[in-house]
Amino acid sequence: MAMLDVDHVFSGYGDVNVLQGVSINIESDEAVTIIGPNGAGKSTLLKTIMGYLIATRGNIFYQGENITRLRPEQKVRKGIGYVPQLENVFPSLTVEENLQMGGYIEEKKQLESRIEEMYAFFPTLKDRRHQRVEIMSGGQRQMVATAQALMTRPNLLLLDEPSAGLAPMVSESVFENVKEIRKRGAAVIIVEQDAHHSLAISDRGYVLAMGQNAFEDRAENILRNQKIRETYLGG
Repeated sequence: MAMLDVDHVFSGYGDVNVLQGVSINIESDEAVTIIGPNGAGKSTLLKTIMGYLIATRGNIFYQGENITRLRPEQKVRKGIGYVPQLENVFPSLTVEENLQMGGYIEEKKQLESRIEEMYAFFPTLKDRRHQRVEIMSGGQRQMVATAQALMTRPNLLLLDEPSAGLAPMVSESVFENVKEIRKRGAAVIIVEQDAHHSLAISDRGYVLAMGQNAFEDRAENILRNQKIRETYLGG
């Protein structure tokens, strides 16, 4: 049984279904990258898994349970974390206040302990614990967003374009963080514009096109596939 099984899901905005029967799955020890052109439905898929959008058809199973219609906060309590591409932090709050917001389901002692764990994982944040996030760099803000999502100890982490807009060296550190998150036992689904880096740290990949499954394979096979490289990875 897969940790997550998205089964022929249709979803979108209003009367428009962006997703047209998409299916993906992930095991508990995997990292999976989802690639595809703009408008393919990649971010829509993550929002639907997380419950910000509700599937109009199809089902989403998490650890064998149908979670298709659960609200986002219910999915957080079940062990799913999500880092959206945009509006993924509270800019006017400090780093520590952002972490407190991320750990809102934890009791006070557990919350304090978890914050210290995040500072150990992201030492840069400890040095800036009282700094407002709005004056931090893009890479530091992404670090805050990831730490915030990890506060609830998710078994599955959804990352939407984690390296978007970041300098190459900063982007590299983001992928190093993802590898460390995997070592700590979380499965990861990544939607990423830097498909080469993301596939390099993933087990499998899916290609979406026009809201449908276009291709699926081991990550290394996708990177070697000349047709996929030319169409989706820039040659």
